[in-house]
Amino acid sequence: MSPSIVNAHPTYKIASIPADGIGPEVIDAGVAVLKKLASTLRTFDLEFENFDWSSDRYKQTGKYLPDDALATLKKFDAILFGAVGAPNVPDHISLWGLRLAICQPLQQYANVRPTKVFRGTKSPLANCKQGDLDWVIIRENSEGEYAGHGGRSHQGKPWETATEVSIFTKHGVERIMRFAFETAAKRPRKQITVVTKSNAQRNGMVLWDEVAAAVAKDFPEVTCDKMLVDAMTTRMVLKPESLDTIVATNLHADILSDLAAALAGSIGIAPTSNLDPTRENPSMFEPIHGSAFDITGMGIANPIATFWTAVEMLKWLGEDKAGDLLLDIVETVCEKGIMTKDLGGTSTTAQVTDAVCAEIERRSGK
Repeated sequence: MSPSIVNAHPTYKIASIPADGIGPEVIDAGVAVLKKLASTLRTFDLEFENFDWSSDRYKQTGKYLPDDALATLKKFDAILFGAVGAPNVPDHISLWGLRLAICQPLQQYANVRPTKVFRGTKSPLANCKQGDLDWVIIRENSEGEYAGHGGRSHQGKPWETATEVSIFTKHGVERIMRFAFETAAKRPRKQITVVTKSNAQRNGMVLWDEVAAAVAKDFPEVTCDKMLVDAMTTRMVLKPESLDTIVATNLHADILSDLAAALAGSIGIAPTSNLDPTRENPSMFEPIHGSAFDITGMGIANPIATFWTAVEMLKWLGEDKAGDLLLDIVETVCEKGIMTKDLGGTSTTAQVTDAVCAEIERRSGK
């Protein structure tokens, strides 16, 4: 969908799905900051429509999504998503009922997770200097280990059997590899690490390696190396400065990106973009911290992951300057020590949000 033009600048329609746990708290914070930024810059407008698709809805109706959910979402320019998961709903029901039920049919096959140590924060790695950890992890988001193929038989018997089949198609692997190499080519270091486990997984992961090697030939300007996923965890910890762009399968990148967020200081700052690079469908943007029911309603959830997610959404919509400005403003607020507990601060969700909004106003001279 193309943004409408009002008063000589674009208006973007955003579908807001706060969902579960701290999702509504951080999405409210993100929407407040985005509205403040738009009203201050006056170069674009944002229109939000909220959808109550959540575990509460599932418990009431037996469904996370209405039948026309995908058709409804296709009318929007982007989707801002909170978190899914509730203690009284099995995780596989909530994940497949909401998040994956959006990502997969809307062909959001490129999951992008940037990670860096913000100014004013520090990594738990003792020798990690500013700039040493500045990565982007590209996760294949449509097949692999989360393809959803498999089943259970003979349930309740001692010989009960369960299968979970990883699916790797040449088409799926090639499109994520091309996206990852294109991403690496646009970054200053022009470097990529292909994560694999082809020593043990001798079919799907060998295909993964072969396609990666073929795609690499089309990007001679990009330096490429390969790491087994287990060795990759140690490299991330011991030599963070040696990494830049990372591409991995659905499961491997899911795990590695959480490790990356922790090494950068907190999972509370980590963003995600679920992209359809063809732009035939809207892309979905979400913080990766999950629903965090243990702190829900306490007012201490870190909104920075949502703010950074908003930055990525703005850039995807073509508002690069606004995105860069917002990210710099968030880091400035961190430098002032206005941070939530997970980053070593004492501020609440509302106080961090207010500080970001105040800095937006200060930058505009108002």
